[in-house]
This record gives sequence, structure tokens and C-alpha cells, in this order.
Amino acid sequence: MDLTLSTPALLFPAISLLLLAYTNRFLTLANLIRELHRSYKAQPDPIIKAQLNNLRYRVALIRNMQIYGVSSFFLCVVCMFVLFAGRADLGKWIFGASLILLMISLALSLREVQVSVDALNYRLSDLEQS
Repeated sequence: MDLTLSTPALLFPAISLLLLAYTNRFLTLANLIRELHRSYKAQPDPIIKAQLNNLRYRVALIRNMQIYGVSSFFLCVVCMFVLFAGRADLGKWIFGASLILLMISLALSLREVQVSVDALNYRLSDLEQS
């Protein structure tokens, strides 16, 4: 397989949009955490405490998603530099590592979505009991 400078460059828009989506998820959770924290301080409730614990886990997942996504992006840039320097074999290995980091980031994203859905189902379960 021939690896040219344009191959890793193809990932730039995808990784950039992915990191933007991760940041939006983080900001949404941060606002929700602040709101629930205020509610819990005003009137302690074990359900709110459980929600805050869930959100803490989700924020950690998003942090890791961002770390792996940024690392993937960084390796894409390094790969392009290495290819520019004429080291195609090394470039292939670096590009492969970049793709692996991107897959880890996406797997963590999938896990965060699962946790989010579980939290929503838990939140809606009190309506079903009424």
C-alpha cells in the first residue's frame, strides 16, 4: 500500500469534527453537573447524588475520548511530517498507531453513549412507576 501525504490529511476534518462533538458533550455535562450540584446543596437527594456519580464517570470517559482523539490527530501530523521527510515505512507505522488511537476514542464514545442512555432510562423509570 502506498501512503502519501494526502492519506493522513483525509482524517483531519473527521477528527476535528469528532473533537468538536466531544467538547460539546463535555460542556453540556458541565452545565448539568453545576445545576444538579446546586440542587443537591439546596436539598440533598440520593437520586441527585447517583446522577452526579454517573456524570462524574461520563466526564472521565469524555476526557479519555478527547485524549485519544487528540493523540490520534497529533500522530496524523507526525505521520505527514515523516512522509514529507521521505520515510514511508515509518509513516505507515505512525499512521497505523493513529488509527488505533482513533478507534479507542470511538470505542470510549460508544461506552459514554451507553452510560448516557442508561442514565436516561433510570431517570424515566420514576414516570413508569406513577
